[in-house]
Amino acid sequence: MYNSYIIEGIGYLGSMLVVVSMLMVSVKKLRIVNTAGSTIFTIYALIIHSYPTALMNICLVSINIYQLIKLERHDASYQLVRGNAEAGAVPYLLQYYLDDIQKFFPYVRKEGLAECDTAFMILYETTPAGLFIGNKRDDGSMDIWLDYAMPTFRDTSVGTFLYRQLPEEGVKKIISPEIPESHKQYMKKMGFVKTDEGFVKEL
Repeated sequence: MYNSYIIEGIGYLGSMLVVVSMLMVSVKKLRIVNTAGSTIFTIYALIIHSYPTALMNICLVSINIYQLIKLERHDASYQLVRGNAEAGAVPYLLQYYLDDIQKFFPYVRKEGLAECDTAFMILYETTPAGLFIGNKRDDGSMDIWLDYAMPTFRDTSVGTFLYRQLPEEGVKKIISPEIPESHKQYMKKMGFVKTDEGFVKEL
């Protein structure tokens, strides 16, 4: 009897993880949790001799692992595109994601774009993955107004790619004078250092 309860528990756990994975915004987290759920459900299916179900979940695990490996090679698919801070896709994306942006950067308003002279979009293939907007100084430094990754790509890969590409755009140092508490952990992880100017990263 106890064994049957344990077996059923394995099945429920696998099912629960698969369902939970579908609620996740981050593609990477979705794939990881879905892989765990599908693996557990494969074990359950083999125990109860449901081989078609086991085969389906083995296929799901394989697909997830392939996609996770592909996600780890983001750089090959990312593109840095210079945008216009006052027209085109940049103000549209800012407005579209404004509610989410203001959770991390409450001071950001669409009207503030007019004060910025530099804007970049980071694309994953053809999908917008990030926005980087600010003002460039004569010495090659850039004051950050917005450094934002779309929810699906919020795994530091956008920032890692961006900071490697900025020197090719003549940016030697980036400075964030304002930094919300919710963003400090990310900034430190990405190599920013607190100075008199604010949070600074040498490129």
